[in-house]
Amino acid sequence: MNFKNVLRRRIRRKPRKSSMPKSKRRRFERQRKSLSSWDPRLRQLLDWSVIIGSVLICLMLLPSRLPGMQLLGIAPNWLLIWVVAWSVKRPALQGAFAGIILGLLQDGMTSPEPTHALSLGIVGLLTGLFQKQRFIQEDFISIALIVFGMSVLSETIFASQMIWMSNRHLESIWTYYQKVVLASAILSSLWAPVVYFPLNNWWQKVKLAEQP
Repeated sequence: MNFKNVLRRRIRRKPRKSSMPKSKRRRFERQRKSLSSWDPRLRQLLDWSVIIGSVLICLMLLPSRLPGMQLLGIAPNWLLIWVVAWSVKRPALQGAFAGIILGLLQDGMTSPEPTHALSLGIVGLLTGLFQKQRFIQEDFISIALIVFGMSVLSETIFASQMIWMSNRHLESIWTYYQKVVLASAILSSLWAPVVYFPLNNWWQKVKLAEQP
C-alpha cells in the first residue's frame, strides 16, 4: 500500500516536458501578452501591413538576380514561397484565393498569357489540403520539400499552358521547362525558410493574441 502511494506521488510530481525551450517560451508568452493588450483594430492593421509589406517585398525580389540567388539565370519563385507560407495553416479556399491574387499581380509584372494565377491558385489549394490532412510538420525539411514539389507543379502547369496556347514549338517549350523547373525548385526550396518562418512566427502570435 505504501509503495502505491509513493508511486502515485512521483507520478503527480513528474513535470510535463515541453519541446520549446523555457527562454523561448517565456519570450513568446511576453510577446503574446503584449499583442493582447493592443487595440484589436490596431493589431489587425499591423497584421495587414505585414501581409501587404511581405507581398510587396516578394514582388520586388521577383525580377532581381542577386548573388547567391540565381542558378542558370533563374531566381527563386518568391511569390510561390509566400503562397505556401500563407496556405500551410489555412483552409484550402483561402490558399487558392491568395494564390490567384498573387498570380494576377505577377501577370501584371510579366505577361498575362500564360497566366500565373492558375498555377499559384492550385498551389495554394493543394497546400491547404495537405494541412487539412496533417501530412506536414513545421520544420526546415518539410517546408523545403513542400516548396520544391509545388515549384515543380507550378512550372509544369505553366508549361502546359504554353503548349495549349500553341504559341511556340514543343521543342522550345521542353527546353525551357528543363532549364527552369529544377533550378527554380532547388532555389525556392532553399530560400523558403527565409520567408516562411518569420511570417509563420508573426501569424502565430497574432492568433494567440486574439484568443480570449
